[in-house]
Amino acid sequence: MQKKLKYFYIHSLICLMLLVMGNSNSVLAQRYGVNDTILTSAIVYLGDTIESKTLELLFVYAEYDERTMSEKAKYNRLRNAVYVTYPYARRAGVVMNDINKNLLAVQEKSARKKYIQSREKELKKEFTDPITNLSVYQGKVLMKLINRETGNNCYEIIKEYKGGLTARLYQTVAFFFNSNLKQPYNPQKEDAVIESFVKEVQRMYGYPEIRMSASATTHP
Repeated sequence: MQKKLKYFYIHSLICLMLLVMGNSNSVLAQRYGVNDTILTSAIVYLGDTIESKTLELLFVYAEYDERTMSEKAKYNRLRNAVYVTYPYARRAGVVMNDINKNLLAVQEKSARKKYIQSREKELKKEFTDPITNLSVYQGKVLMKLINRETGNNCYEIIKEYKGGLTARLYQTVAFFFNSNLKQPYNPQKEDAVIESFVKEVQRMYGYPEIRMSASATTHP
């Protein structure tokens, strides 16, 4: 009895498989006739036409080593500093370039000093609060970017506006923070990464390029 029941199950399973296959073939027959051509991708390899298929993308992941993680952190830190400080450098550069342009027509020393003091109030009012919230590292990047926007390093700017003694004092303070007011800006070499970030910010926020040369800040 059990053998008969077993054979019955096997026979039923075979019939079911044949039925499914028959239905599948009938569906294909409805879509394609015996003389139809089924389109497929192919390539010609060494004179032979071979069917080709595009496999799904395979993503391979690996953990960064300690050195790579450190370099990535430095990269992101610098990029963030440029994004934070460039708008300030941009605005300060516009004001300073305008000051230098107007000073070209001012010969009298007292008049120059009075004009500089009036514009200094403008700079302090606009930048005192945001700049005091910057980190030391961001301050260093800001000095680089001010050099980029004005053509002068921060030491030259302070010396021009506040005198040589004040510039030397500020340079001494900067030294204790492992910084340098006289640091140059070289977009082709050591500052190439900063320059790439500046271009990125300009594209993102639509800043036009208005670089000024150092000669524009020279007064008679």
